[in-house]
Amino acid sequence: MKSSISPTSVEKVMREDDFIVSKTDLKGRITYGNRTFIEFSGYSEGELLGAQHNIIRHPDMPRAVFKLLWDTIQTGRECNAYVKNLAKDGSFYWVFTNVTPSLDHNGNGTGYFSVRRKPGASGVKTVTGLYHAMLEAEQKAGARDAIAASTKILTDLLAEKGMSYDELVLAI
Repeated sequence: MKSSISPTSVEKVMREDDFIVSKTDLKGRITYGNRTFIEFSGYSEGELLGAQHNIIRHPDMPRAVFKLLWDTIQTGRECNAYVKNLAKDGSFYWVFTNVTPSLDHNGNGTGYFSVRRKPGASGVKTVTGLYHAMLEAEQKAGARDAIAASTKILTDLLAEKGMSYDELVLAI
């Protein structure tokens, strides 16, 4: 479902001591959001709870980044990423996120826990260019091949640098 929110050029910048925290079920529906998540997203707690986490997905984010994130966390591993989010009022805010699977006492997945903090300016600058190239590849390839085309841009860069995605985002 496409968002009816029109993105603006207004940026909200996280404070150094901010942590945005949210929890989702296994399908990505929000089950918890802290006050900082509510503040930056612009949604009320009632609007967020039960909504898909992609309610805050900014159209500048390549689909391949979310595929990588989901593929990683669904195998039980944590994932780090730079993400540009869309607030309810159309403004945006960058985060450096860590998403971790939540497990029950038997080790079965029950959902996901995400902690986001203010990203470094150099990291945002690096991923802005990368994400732009990935989005361009997605648009040129068309819906059917978009993720594959975008993923190729990312994997080519990682191969060139001899790094994994996690190593890249932690290094920038």
